[in-house]
Amino acid sequence: MSKWKLSHISAGLTAVTVGYSSSVVIIIDVAREAGASDDMVISWLFALGLGMGITCILFSWLSKLPVVTAWSTPGAAFLLTSIGDYRLSEAIGAFILCALFSLITAQSRSLLKQISRIPPAISSALLAGILLPICLAIFSDVNEAPYLVAFFIAVYLVGSRLFPHYLMLILLVMSVVVSVFMSNANGVVALQNDSAGLSSLFALPEPIWVMPTFSFSAALGLAFPLFLITTLSQNLPGIAIHHAHGYTPDHKPILSGIAIVQGFLAPFGGFTFNLAAITAALCMGEQADKEKSQRYKAAIAAGVAYLLMGLLASTVVALFVNMPRIMIHLLAGLALLATLQGAVVRAMEIEHHRGAALLTMLCTASGFSLFSMTSAVWGLGLGLLLLLVQKKPAHPK
Repeated sequence: MSKWKLSHISAGLTAVTVGYSSSVVIIIDVAREAGASDDMVISWLFALGLGMGITCILFSWLSKLPVVTAWSTPGAAFLLTSIGDYRLSEAIGAFILCALFSLITAQSRSLLKQISRIPPAISSALLAGILLPICLAIFSDVNEAPYLVAFFIAVYLVGSRLFPHYLMLILLVMSVVVSVFMSNANGVVALQNDSAGLSSLFALPEPIWVMPTFSFSAALGLAFPLFLITTLSQNLPGIAIHHAHGYTPDHKPILSGIAIVQGFLAPFGGFTFNLAAITAALCMGEQADKEKSQRYKAAIAAGVAYLLMGLLASTVVALFVNMPRIMIHLLAGLALLATLQGAVVRAMEIEHHRGAALLTMLCTASGFSLFSMTSAVWGLGLGLLLLLVQKKPAHPK
């Protein structure tokens, strides 16, 4: 049996670092929008780290293939704009229903195939509409803090050219430093005012159970869109990433197992788990191992790193939970800018689909809720309806 290499650990740590640095602030913001206390936010991050760690390690070890899982960043972006309309217990119930939808879908390859038949233009427009308000928020604080916004945008522009692989990590560190400076400048020094501050900073996280409640409005407005967004933007690309690197695992037990883990961890804040796409590629290339058969160890290393990050949830929350709103706007918006760009390009690729895609994107971005259905559901429905109306008649032979 081949020995472990430094490249396995390096690839796994890089995957986790990229995943956390690009969206951990969004996860914390979602939990707070849902009405979670600081202790509950810690529970959310612990549950997410635990779930991703378990699934990475278990499925990579059993299949001897690199199986990297993640939370759904597009799903979190959707929740950020919608979860505030529901009670926390209803949101938890929606997470469980989302897991149930995913489990049912995993049992039926034909059902997964039917979902995949939704035109990429529409699914991409749906994602673009979800991300657009978050990315627009980059500029929402220009009048309040023009120099700070300009500074972050300048670093983003320079970093995109000089250090693209470390850009989000550097922006994350910058955000923490600037947030601490802003807090001190306002006379807020949390650890000095809290005698238990240092001990709580490194305390082990405590899982907090939230009793779920189930409602039709949350099922329709939260659970179904979260399931659809996660399937279209995460699981299907995750399967494609496997195939692109020459791996052909049986995804049915993997997707089923991920859904079951989500169902168990949802009451503690594990809002969704799925196959990773971008971060998974970091564990599947030659940088992880020259031998293709040994790259699963990089995914296991990522799983161990996820578990460690879960155990450090108190520290992570202490760094980010009191981050000024302007920093969250900048960090979340810049982190999702590349994803928004890709979604817009895919949405407008096919000329015949552009009108329907534009309608889907604008409707979704509007953020309204009507008849217990969020704008994402309306946007998807209207886009598909317009495609049907505009469907080109078959040319007679």
